[in-house]
Amino acid sequence: MAKPLSIVVCGSLVPDPLQTLEPVQTPQGPGLKNEQMLPSVLDPWAACALYEAANLAKQRAGSKVYLVALGPKAKLQQLMMTVAQKAPFTLVAVNGPAGGFTDASETAAELVKAIKGIPGLDLSSTLLFGGCASASRDAGVTLQFVAEALGITECFMAVDELKLADDDTFSVLERIEGGQYLSSTCSGFPAAIGWATGSLPEPPNNPQVGMMNMRAVMPALMKAPIANVGVGGISYEKTEVPSAKRNTVVKKDMAVDDIAKEIVDWIRS
Repeated sequence: MAKPLSIVVCGSLVPDPLQTLEPVQTPQGPGLKNEQMLPSVLDPWAACALYEAANLAKQRAGSKVYLVALGPKAKLQQLMMTVAQKAPFTLVAVNGPAGGFTDASETAAELVKAIKGIPGLDLSSTLLFGGCASASRDAGVTLQFVAEALGITECFMAVDELKLADDDTFSVLERIEGGQYLSSTCSGFPAAIGWATGSLPEPPNNPQVGMMNMRAVMPALMKAPIANVGVGGISYEKTEVPSAKRNTVVKKDMAVDDIAKEIVDWIRS
């Protein structure tokens, strides 16, 4: 009989990408204008990891999913009001900054401490999930830092599919260049999986799941430790929104070849 799974998902909040994000200099370093007022969502790649984890856990009775999230406690509470309705999980909260300029190594160190503090978690038989990238701190290395600090040597990034057998062997499909996949087989746990978009749709809101999750979410937020996370040793001389350039030309009755040539000439210039 297949054993229950322990899946730890690393993921936190990011500013809603539909908002205007304007970088500014603050006394603590670079940040976003009116960052505390911006609405937040669960990082899209981390959300895919959470949905995949919940789907995997549903296939084995007794499995548990832990969502380890680092972010301002008040904003995490707002975020959980919606995320808690998507999938069953146990929240492990860390109270700290979650901006796009925080240092990946310092963030990873705080996540490692939180994961090691999960009661009864056997790291030798755990799957570590996360996004292969992030909509805020898109260093693409945070999950790998966490895996290395936890002694997890099997790390797969940009994964779209994971198939798990009853004997805990599993295969993954990783995105590589040219729109192709690299297929790998692993003999068992532990392993770190950095998810791309996967294949699952966003789950519908389930109020029953939300109420079940929130009973544990509020105590987790109340006892969330404060994380000392900053920009590390990085020095930012300037932060700004990339300038947009648009040249519009309206012409009629041009041949297709002439249109193509004009576009190529414009790109080269």
